[in-house]
Amino acid sequence: MTTKITQLLQIKYPIIQAPMFLVSNVSMVKEAMNGGIAGCIPALNYRTLDELRMALRELKSSKPEGGSFGFNLIVNKSNVKYKGQLEVICEEGCDFIITSLGSPEETINQAHKAGIKVFCDVTDLRFAKKVESLGADAIIAVNNQAGGHRGNISPEVLIKDLSTNCNIPVISAGGVGCKADMDKMLSYGAEGVSVGSPFIASIEAGVTDEYKQACVDYGAEDIVMTERISGTPCTVINTDYVQKIGTKQTWLESVLNKNKKLKKWVKMIRFSIGMNATKNAATKATYKTVWVAGPSIEHTDKILPTKAIIERLVN
Repeated sequence: MTTKITQLLQIKYPIIQAPMFLVSNVSMVKEAMNGGIAGCIPALNYRTLDELRMALRELKSSKPEGGSFGFNLIVNKSNVKYKGQLEVICEEGCDFIITSLGSPEETINQAHKAGIKVFCDVTDLRFAKKVESLGADAIIAVNNQAGGHRGNISPEVLIKDLSTNCNIPVISAGGVGCKADMDKMLSYGAEGVSVGSPFIASIEAGVTDEYKQACVDYGAEDIVMTERISGTPCTVINTDYVQKIGTKQTWLESVLNKNKKLKKWVKMIRFSIGMNATKNAATKATYKTVWVAGPSIEHTDKILPTKAIIERLVN
């Protein structure tokens, strides 16, 4: 499985274990690297910069030959920790950074000085061309089958559009739960795939057994979009609690979001409230079950070690 991404990251298989809020951790990424793929963790999974620094050092010290790991940065103004996180990552070093939800210009400039590659989440050709012009090393094509903050374009249309019109590698994000899915994305022109939801039900994932089991018990038809987490539409499992609270922003948020001066603050408040609710659901026993996942949980039929999930994706 030699592609531009396996060559760029020096990995065996063209797969990135996608960064997932609360789910991804050092143990998962170690197992990902040992299994021949790259692993990535959201910087926001760490409460303090010192904790982030320790995770970077642990991964560097345990990285196998041919292993590759990275961190995800939310680069818009809602993430008040962004600049500190970028500084620590550049100081300690990793193989790549994935940027989300904002302009990656500063990240690209600083990361490249530190010898770190930058891959940027995009949902259409306009943004893909923009990040390419800024110097991105690859594009993460977030399609309408992705978990979390997904795009609106089908994998086939998005990948073909980006791979035809851009000169840097395209990594498809969304809709991969088995090898047939990955082969399909590569046939469209992707050089690799970013896979998240199947790894929620891994033994190493840092969430409750209830969350993991939900990814076994529910399927693609149980995934719905909600505006009640970050202010940006996000996919979650349609539990009884999600049905109870609804998936649309409140009428007050809707009104305030139309005010240019207040919009940023409303989004920051919603982001804080939503992330706290998601954290509680993922890490505690609670009836308030807001579990983020994508349609690719369709192929998850048991909780497995990370290595076994990788084998399902490549064999």
